Amino acid sequence: MAFDALALYKITKELKETILDARIDRVLQPERDEVVLCLRTFRDSFRLVLSASSAHPRVHLTEVAKKNPQTAPLFCMLLRKHLNSGKITDIEQVGFERILKISVSGYDELGDLTTKYLIIEIMGRHSNVILTNSDMKIIDCIKHIDFTVSSVREVLPGIAYTYPPKQDKTPLPDFDNETSIDFSAHQTADKAIMSAISGISPVLAREFVYKIFGTVDVYANTLNTNQTAAIRVAVLKTVSDMENGIFSPCMICEASSGKTLDFCAMNISQYETLANVIRYDSMNRLVDDFFKTRDMHERMKQKSADLNKLLSNALERAAKKRIILERTLKDAEDRDKYKIKGDLIIANIYKIRQGDKSVTADNYYDGTQMTITLDPSLTPSENAQKYYKRYNKAKTAQTEAQKQLDMTVSDLEYLESTQMAVENAESQSDLNAIRDELISEGYLNRRPVKRKQKKEEIKPLHYVSSDGFDIYVGKNNTQNDYLTLKLANSSDIWFHTKNIHGSHTIIKLGIDKSVPDSTIMEAAQLAAYYSKARNSSQVPVDYTHVKNVKKPNGAKPGMVIYDRYNTVYVTPKLIECG
Repeated sequence: MAFDALALYKITKELKETILDARIDRVLQPERDEVVLCLRTFRDSFRLVLSASSAHPRVHLTEVAKKNPQTAPLFCMLLRKHLNSGKITDIEQVGFERILKISVSGYDELGDLTTKYLIIEIMGRHSNVILTNSDMKIIDCIKHIDFTVSSVREVLPGIAYTYPPKQDKTPLPDFDNETSIDFSAHQTADKAIMSAISGISPVLAREFVYKIFGTVDVYANTLNTNQTAAIRVAVLKTVSDMENGIFSPCMICEASSGKTLDFCAMNISQYETLANVIRYDSMNRLVDDFFKTRDMHERMKQKSADLNKLLSNALERAAKKRIILERTLKDAEDRDKYKIKGDLIIANIYKIRQGDKSVTADNYYDGTQMTITLDPSLTPSENAQKYYKRYNKAKTAQTEAQKQLDMTVSDLEYLESTQMAVENAESQSDLNAIRDELISEGYLNRRPVKRKQKKEEIKPLHYVSSDGFDIYVGKNNTQNDYLTLKLANSSDIWFHTKNIHGSHTIIKLGIDKSVPDSTIMEAAQLAAYYSKARNSSQVPVDYTHVKNVKKPNGAKPGMVIYDRYNTVYVTPKLIECG
């Protein structure tokens, strides 16, 4: 993972310079596996994130203020009891591992000055946040690890804390010319480096190889003595830079899309023109920026799993229903043949006797002859009525099937647009609004509420164009209806991706009715960004005045029709929020 021991080493140095001797004002737990310490120094205040997330474990200062649950979790309450008003007296990285130990000095219930330790273990799915007393006995931890989870090491309240077993590798600061690296195995050189040195990420191991060969695709068993010596020199240079406090924190972003790929405490050049390298003067700020969006999307994915499953099942049922209805309509296209057969039986009834199995008659509709199958147990008149009944049944089925098909297509469009809104949700409030919408539409059962809570008012996203115009974007179908049918005036400009599920976007004109092309483009970019085509380019976006947008009677939330529009092609892009 990108958050290696070297990154933690740099973060630890910055934390010592920034929050050492700070007081803990508040302890928050916005997520099940994440704690935030609100700190205060003489000059400033800070937020320190301690995350034991399985996907993105980390520790760093943050500028992101997450919403906290109304009732604090038990672990949060315990930390408040032991750490509130405490003073951070020491911050240390344990043995160049991804373990940070924070010493907090404060007074206990008896008024005695004591020291407690907050230990953050960054170890993938085994990551943890642990509180111990001065004797290193565990008071509690954010994840309880018993023998059913790990046979090597238990982490439970009341037992003595022990550090995780060390790896059979040489820590990066201890690397020297005597350190053994096995370059004989048939594996890439960077993997050989990682198997011998602890505390470095794959991207840094590849960088050592790239600095020597100009490529990372080098196999260890093909290297000669001079080449392995050159790799050692590159590693030793990093060790020297680390000891002298020379770091180059950088984030690697894909050149074509701007998507964040990786980060490192040292300069990275291996991606060449495929990626842009953004340099930072602070490792804490780099890590905060890197995980800001990535962690949010991961957590939204977890929190929306039930909604995605519900929508996927509903979409699958609706798609199957559509196939059946389309097949029914296709079968009903031949209904006229039943009426013709009934008419021909009546026209030739004089020559048909009960017991006949068929009759051949002149088809006066097209001038051909037609052989009609008869039920010998029925009279000629009853055979004719049988065909008339089949005709009327097919005719009724076609009418009803068409009505059901129209409703099913509408359901599919609504479910797909709702699925898009779930994918673009950025907070628990957004998901709650979508749940309320699905409840009102009958797709989700209403959950019993234990106590009355104040309903959150979720407002549409607000942006301001470079020309000063207000732009609003709906975050779900209910908001789309509110934007288009209530907030917008008839002269405002409405945007939506062409034949692609997305959010309604509005430019509020106010007194100034002339809109510059630059504002039109920015609004179109936002409409494309908040759509299914977010990761595409040259996305078609239709725009027209709101007076040309209508909502059909009985249409589901967010569903509208429009005419007299223009189309512009844009690449999805965010602009600055208002």
